[in-house]
Amino acid sequence: MRVLLELIRIIFIFAFLGVLLGIIPHSIYLLIGINTEKYAWSYMLGIFILIFVLYRNKLQFSGWYKGKGREKLPKALSKTLTISAIILLLSPPMLHLFFN
Repeated sequence: MRVLLELIRIIFIFAFLGVLLGIIPHSIYLLIGINTEKYAWSYMLGIFILIFVLYRNKLQFSGWYKGKGREKLPKALSKTLTISAIILLLSPPMLHLFFN
């Protein structure tokens, strides 16, 4: 039962934070005139990577699941994923300039 509750919690965290954090770059890119329909995949992927890092390093330890496999990501991987996510979040203006 704890695994099912944790799975529901993970889905809720990713959906809620994904929508909530996705509104911010969407609004900013609309204000500066970038086609968000065309390049939304890039900043949403960056947001989901950031949520994944946040979950694995912080949020998984406050949930219902207490079994094996609960460990933080290695620091090097966390940094790499975070930098990749930031690049993805900032890529729509560059993609807009290259392809328009």
